[in-house]
Amino acid sequence: MSIARWTLAVLAAGFLVAPTFAAPPHSLPPGLEKKAARGDLPPGWQKKLAVGHRLDRDVYHHAQVIHTSRDRDIVTVQIEDRRLRLLAETLEIIDILN
Repeated sequence: MSIARWTLAVLAAGFLVAPTFAAPPHSLPPGLEKKAARGDLPPGWQKKLAVGHRLDRDVYHHAQVIHTSRDRDIVTVQIEDRRLRLLAETLEIIDILN
């Protein structure tokens, strides 16, 4: 077997086996996922809750939706003890209510 064929065979085998060894797709590490399910955010994430920033989709999926505007472009959510008003399309924080 020539070096070129051997190299090609090794690369092809690597591409076929790589997905087997890859970590399963998780949005959050298990510990953070449990906290998010309870509604607890890690302290570092609370600092990211500022007007103009975008809320992480994983955090949004664990938030409680309080109100959705009639035209569905603004949504109000509760995360722990904070209420946020967001643009529904981009999850950009437009107001922190408390």
